[in-house]
Amino acid sequence: MELHQFFLYLAIILIAARLFSEIAGRHGIPSVIGELLAGLLVGPSLLGWVSPDATMKLLAEIGIILLLFEVGMDTDLLRLARSGIKPIVVAVVGFALPFALGYAVCRWGFGLDNLVSLFIGGTLTATSIGITVRVLDDLGKRQTDEAQIVIGAAVLDDILGVLALAFLYQFAVQNEVSLAATGKVALFIVMFMLLSPLVAKLAGRIIDHYDQRSATPGLLITMALALILLFSWLAHAVGAPLIMGGFAAGIALSQHFRFDVMRRLGMPALDRWFAPSPQLAHRLEEQMRPLIHTFAPIFFVMVGVSLNLNAIDWGSPHVWQLGGALIVVAVLGKLAAGFFIRESRFRQGAIGLAMIPRGEVGLIFAQLGLNQGILDAETYAALLIVIALTTIAPPFLLKAYYGRWSGAAA
Repeated sequence: MELHQFFLYLAIILIAARLFSEIAGRHGIPSVIGELLAGLLVGPSLLGWVSPDATMKLLAEIGIILLLFEVGMDTDLLRLARSGIKPIVVAVVGFALPFALGYAVCRWGFGLDNLVSLFIGGTLTATSIGITVRVLDDLGKRQTDEAQIVIGAAVLDDILGVLALAFLYQFAVQNEVSLAATGKVALFIVMFMLLSPLVAKLAGRIIDHYDQRSATPGLLITMALALILLFSWLAHAVGAPLIMGGFAAGIALSQHFRFDVMRRLGMPALDRWFAPSPQLAHRLEEQMRPLIHTFAPIFFVMVGVSLNLNAIDWGSPHVWQLGGALIVVAVLGKLAAGFFIRESRFRQGAIGLAMIPRGEVGLIFAQLGLNQGILDAETYAALLIVIALTTIAPPFLLKAYYGRWSGAAA
């Protein structure tokens, strides 16, 4: 892409994102919907001003990584731990149920090939944590108990999705699956999620020390951003989603992070190095917020740009039949996940609805299937319908759900 064209695309995306989010906000609609619709408008679906170019996707990735960093900073691990096994149950059920139902519908309902059915089932397992978190934030519900369960479940769902994608990609290319290779990736991801917050906490203490003594401004935000990008690279290196790096860094640098094992082992000096720094967390939030508010909307606009509705054969009965069946599976499979844990009916419903958005994660599955020749044009079109509706509808459903039932639940 030429430099001047990049500047034009970026200007269009930023203006469209702000304009449509403002319009949505003034009408009581979650602002993320405005940004998704802005992407549909300026993208190939309607005006065609912006294409899903690699450069713009790169900026979008930075946006979602920064958003997950903010989510990590707001996540109280102690509160999340008190949820116990609930996020794990929601994640596993929300992964397994859509996969099994999607495979069954495609294999035995429509007679599709085994690999195609597996790939469609894998696509339906996705949950877009970025869209889910943004919707909860727009509704002022990010700090609720059900939101903590959803965030934990969505993070685990992303990890399971990566493992499923690696599993299916290997099966598609080599026509066989190595459980040892998949297990190795899983082990690396677990090790990364356990060790990275500790390393990031130590790095944060060093950054805080030198920031207070720096002769020039901007050291904190520069080094924090470098740390986020470094951890995202490390996450990718071990086979985890890039966004896990931002999430891990956010958890480690937040004032909620606690680590008192060293004190219990009789090493209080080391424990002080892991003690949370509320001053650092507050300064970091203040300085990072403008960056997050600039880059995060680019991600949501690019999700809309990537949903090329012109690629759908709207006149094909097969597309509508397969798409309709998969929409039912996609919605019920995630909605049911909330009802497998012991919570109030209200929270169960809210958790299930919040797990529905597919967004960019579903698009990655579908695009890979098309590029590898696994999915034909009609099957890909049906999946695009499913991804589009399960991305755009849930914010409206969540808003209506909270508006109708939150008073009665309270």
